[in-house]
Amino acid sequence: MIINNTSVASAITNSSQTVKHICDEDGRSYNLSRYDSQVNLNHASRAVSLHYTKVFLGSFDPSLTSTTNPPGHHSAQRVHTIRTDLTFDDMAATVAQPPAPAALSSSRSVNVPATSGSHVAHDQRHHRHSHFQPQVAPTNFPRVEALPKTQKFNPDHFKVVRTLGTGTFARVCLVRPSNAPDIPLEQENRGNAKVYALKILRKTEVIRLKQVEHVRHERSILADVAGHPFITSLLASFSDHDCLYMLLDYVPGGELFSYLRKLRRFEESTACFYAAEIVLVLEYLHEHQGGVAYRDLKPENLLLDKDGHIKLVDFGFAKRLGYKDDRPVETYTLCGTPEYLAPEVIQNKGHTTAVDWWALGILIYEFLTGYPPFWHQNPIEIYKQIIGKPLTFPQDPPISEHAKDIVRSFCTVDRSRRLGNLSGGASRVKAHPFFQSINWDDLLSRRRQGPIVPPVRYPGDAQCFETYSEEDGKRDAYTSDMAQKYDQYFADF
Repeated sequence: MIINNTSVASAITNSSQTVKHICDEDGRSYNLSRYDSQVNLNHASRAVSLHYTKVFLGSFDPSLTSTTNPPGHHSAQRVHTIRTDLTFDDMAATVAQPPAPAALSSSRSVNVPATSGSHVAHDQRHHRHSHFQPQVAPTNFPRVEALPKTQKFNPDHFKVVRTLGTGTFARVCLVRPSNAPDIPLEQENRGNAKVYALKILRKTEVIRLKQVEHVRHERSILADVAGHPFITSLLASFSDHDCLYMLLDYVPGGELFSYLRKLRRFEESTACFYAAEIVLVLEYLHEHQGGVAYRDLKPENLLLDKDGHIKLVDFGFAKRLGYKDDRPVETYTLCGTPEYLAPEVIQNKGHTTAVDWWALGILIYEFLTGYPPFWHQNPIEIYKQIIGKPLTFPQDPPISEHAKDIVRSFCTVDRSRRLGNLSGGASRVKAHPFFQSINWDDLLSRRRQGPIVPPVRYPGDAQCFETYSEEDGKRDAYTSDMAQKYDQYFADF
């Protein structure tokens, strides 16, 4: 469903009445009251039943809403270089060993549209932005162009252990190799246990919901960033007649949001630690991956590994913007999660990677208080607050001046004055007093254990994820007419 931006703009500016419905491009009316949430702010946390509505081109799309966002690595939408020649042993070795710190080489190639300028030139322009260089993908992850076109895997190579998350057109499952011993995972030798997260996307639903390009882009970008210590790793992709598949590393700790909900709010040291890991991710995406805007930063899209470090997942709204005349190219798609949208996205003024720094400010605020600064049962009212309401802090819990300052610096309406989007980029963010306790090299090398260590007992332990029905329901058939029209777009899988 795509809804006219005009509908959103008029709803935002019309403060004389409460917006109850919005119409899509086909004239169908949608009742916004279904997005009312059972949020319990008395518990200083959004309730698990809060419906997070993903927004695409101003839409409130019921099909993209879930009571808890599907576990991260999992969720459908984008594409690029993928390994199809890996064996199970190769993948296990890759996932088990964090990549060693390495200087970013300007020779590392990434497909960037010709109109956006070269990635190499972008790296050289922004080399001054960092006092150290972030890790890049391990050298054993070559670009897809260098790989055989034959597909190594198919669904028969895996057996499903359980479902980790579901959506309208995607289901994410914990899987193990089909030739693994037929014994419970907890009884399998830790050194031999191989488990993965398999995202399964039904082609018919991807097409019906107009998510083809999103799925392609997700795969593309995930493939380029594979190997970063704080981003989920795409190991392989493949397809059959009905579905697309993305094989990812399994991150057993569950959503960071679950821990925030349980603890109600984080201690400032915990918030600082996880915010710092996100800074390293954004630095890598923005400054060393051709200007990739993530565009959906929120605690539901951050998983914890067994050592308590984050893994950013769900790249469905990510987009490589590139650079032109040494400036980031703007894009105009309205997408993201209402509470985290930057003002320029809502106002359709064109946005860049600066939206991710705004979202980080909102995220730090939520870490420290348990709830976002702009909230309402009606998303339109959230948009009004973001555009016109000053950001304020509660008296309880007490928040340090350094924390308040960095949140305000990120959540600056004028993006030309927004921290992270200033000259110096991410290096200026790292120099902020809020991060004075962070040793950035140690953090990148994962020398410190995370402040929240999930209760993971064995490699395939899934206790940190909610339980879902294993029934997939009846789906429309992928017809020969569809195949003739769309198979060309799924050829990379």
